[in-house]
Amino acid sequence: MSAATPSAIDMTLEKGRKIMKRRDFLCAAAGAATLLPMGRAARAAIYTSTVPKPLDRDAMPPMDSADAYIKWMVENRGEDPKYLALRWERFQGMLRNRDLSDKRNMRAFLMTPREEFVLQQNLGRAYDHAFLDIGYGVTISGPYLVGRMTSAIDVKFGEKVLEIGTGSGYQSAYLANLTDKVWSIEIIKPLAERTRGIYDGLVKRNYTEFAAITSKSADGYYGWEEAGPFDKIIVTCGIDHIPPALLQQLAVGGVMVIPVGPPGAQRVLKVTKEKAADGTVSVTRSDIYNGKIVPFVPFTKLEGDSISGTHNK
Repeated sequence: MSAATPSAIDMTLEKGRKIMKRRDFLCAAAGAATLLPMGRAARAAIYTSTVPKPLDRDAMPPMDSADAYIKWMVENRGEDPKYLALRWERFQGMLRNRDLSDKRNMRAFLMTPREEFVLQQNLGRAYDHAFLDIGYGVTISGPYLVGRMTSAIDVKFGEKVLEIGTGSGYQSAYLANLTDKVWSIEIIKPLAERTRGIYDGLVKRNYTEFAAITSKSADGYYGWEEAGPFDKIIVTCGIDHIPPALLQQLAVGGVMVIPVGPPGAQRVLKVTKEKAADGTVSVTRSDIYNGKIVPFVPFTKLEGDSISGTHNK
C-alpha cells in the first residue's frame, strides 16, 4: 500500500477524532467555561449508538487485520473506531502472551466493549495492561488477566457460570459472549446497582447478549445456592482458601478459577472437580501462571448489612 493512500484504519481513526471534536463542541455549547467531564449517558449518546445488526453468536469478526476488524465492528456493532483500534492493539499483545487460548475466547474479547465498563477518567486507558480504579476501593482487572482466567475455565455455550465479584461488569460481559447463562455476585451494593444499570443500558442499545447476566448484591463467599450447581465458577477477589460453598456448588466435571494466597500475594488456581468410576469425588488444583504472584483485591465479608473485614482465616 502506498504511504500516500489512507488505509481503512486511518479513515476510521479520523472518524473517532471527529467524534471527540463533537464532544468538545457539545460541552462548550452547554455553556461550560472549560470542558467538563460528561456523564456515562451523555457519552454513550455521542460515542456509540444502538447496535445496528441483531446479535449472531456464530458471527466471527475478522482477525487477520486491524482494518478488516474495525470496519466489520463499525458496520455490525456500531462501535467507536478509536476504542476498536485500542482493543485490537491489546488483542495482539494478548495473543503474543498466550492469554487467549482459542477462537471462542478471542471472539469474546474482540466483541466486548471494555470502554463501557471503566470510569470516564480512565477511558483513554480502557485497554491498558494495568488494573484500573472503578471506585469503592476496587479495580477492574487488566485484559490479559481476564483473558487468561476465562480461557482457563473453557466456557462452552449453554454452560452455567457463576462470577464472584461483579465489579465493573466487564468480566460478566466477556462471559456473556461465551454462554447465555451467567450469574454474578457483588458485595458492594451501590457498585452492584451501578453495574446493573450499565448492563440494562447496553441491552437497550441492542447488546442483547448482556441480557444473559443475572446479578445481585450479596456475600459471594456463600455462592448462589438456589441457582447452582454451576459448570464453571470464576472468582475475582483474593482469599487464603477455597470457600467450601463454592466448591460444593461447582458441578461434577466443573472448573473454577480462584486467586488463593495471603493478602496481595495470590496465585491463580484452576480447580477441577471430578468423579471417579467408584463414585468418589476428587478435586485437583493447578496454577495457571506457574507460580507467578498476582495481587487481587480482598475477598470481603458481610456482617449484617455492612462490609467488615475479609474471609481470610
